[in-house]
Amino acid sequence: MSEPKDPERLLAEALQAQARSAPHPGPPPGGWPQFGLLSGADASSLERERAALENPADRTAPRAPRRNVPPVRHLPAYWVLGLAALLGLATGAVIGLITLL
Repeated sequence: MSEPKDPERLLAEALQAQARSAPHPGPPPGGWPQFGLLSGADASSLERERAALENPADRTAPRAPRRNVPPVRHLPAYWVLGLAALLGLATGAVIGLITLL
């Protein structure tokens, strides 16, 4: 006597059979898209490197615009510890209140 098959397995087998019998559409009209590597080591990056090596004197490096950035002020450690202690006490008080209710 055969056991009833799992409906998920039946669906998976049906989808696999349908995928096997489906015709392959072939490449798109423009050809398969060419995705570059994440490292940037593709043909265009090699061309850029060659162009950079050919005329290094003719090119000037672009400069990033300077911004008026205010100096960084560091928060003293006792303020951080005090704030952490206050938040811990407040959290404990709320949890204690919820426990009593």
